[in-house]
Amino acid sequence: MKILLLGKNGQVGWELQRSLAPLGELVALDRHGAEGLCGDLDDLSGLARTVRELRPHLVVNAAAHTAVDRAESEPDLARRRNAEAPGVLAQEAARLGAWLVHYSTDYVFDGSGEAAWREDDPVAPASVYGRTKAEGEAAIRAAGGPHLIFRTSWVYAARGGNFLRTMLRLAAERERLTVVDDQFGAPTGAELIADVTALAAREAAAGRAPGGTYHLVPGGVTNWHAYACHVIEAARRSAGAAVRATAVDPVPSSAYRTAARRPHNSRLDNHKLQQAFGLALPPWQAGVDRVLTEIGWPPAAGPATMA
Repeated sequence: MKILLLGKNGQVGWELQRSLAPLGELVALDRHGAEGLCGDLDDLSGLARTVRELRPHLVVNAAAHTAVDRAESEPDLARRRNAEAPGVLAQEAARLGAWLVHYSTDYVFDGSGEAAWREDDPVAPASVYGRTKAEGEAAIRAAGGPHLIFRTSWVYAARGGNFLRTMLRLAAERERLTVVDDQFGAPTGAELIADVTALAAREAAAGRAPGGTYHLVPGGVTNWHAYACHVIEAARRSAGAAVRATAVDPVPSSAYRTAARRPHNSRLDNHKLQQAFGLALPPWQAGVDRVLTEIGWPPAAGPATMA
């Protein structure tokens, strides 16, 4: 099997390089491309040409415009990367009969209520980011080719910028933190996403499981405040003296003004995924604890931004 991976250096893309490698010949690209191949979502014709030249059996798109607030001021760029580029990839993959794997988000829903969102619930995004991701999903389905769309939430990893790494850094710098407590979801590790992707792509391509849209999150639910407390307490147990933070105060979302509206309810129902692929998804704490062990203490220096 020949596999084309886009976004190889992102949080999920980095883990996908590992999980996809055993499935066949892997060509992994970042936005700079390699050897005349294009991995830049802004270059739609280049993406189409690359798929035609490689003729992969599987295309995995782990690239996207993920700067949620910045998308509000650059909607055309967000739409190109989150909707138009996936549509081009889907059309070219469909012409080859190749499978396409794409990642979407809880932001396609309006964030209301308390029930976990199911795959067939109507989308109603409340931000540019959410709208463009929903448009990308629609473009993939319209192309008519075999595909897997994985909606996920609150992605973290041992590398890159994410909420977990931000909390570790701030806990080492400050004595008191404030974190919102009225947004609910499940922190999802990039490693889990990558491992499930490899398994699901193999099963779907072999005809042993159906394609379509799935919610890929671990078990359980939390809020940002409880998540932060879990991370900081784990750090304190491993190296108490290095943790300056003595308090983590809960605050409502209204305490932080953001360009894009954050969903209060990011719960995603993952039963369809578990049943289709015979999976038992672990609780969210298991993945967080494993990454905390991998990071060690103090956390490595590097960019880290609020999720």
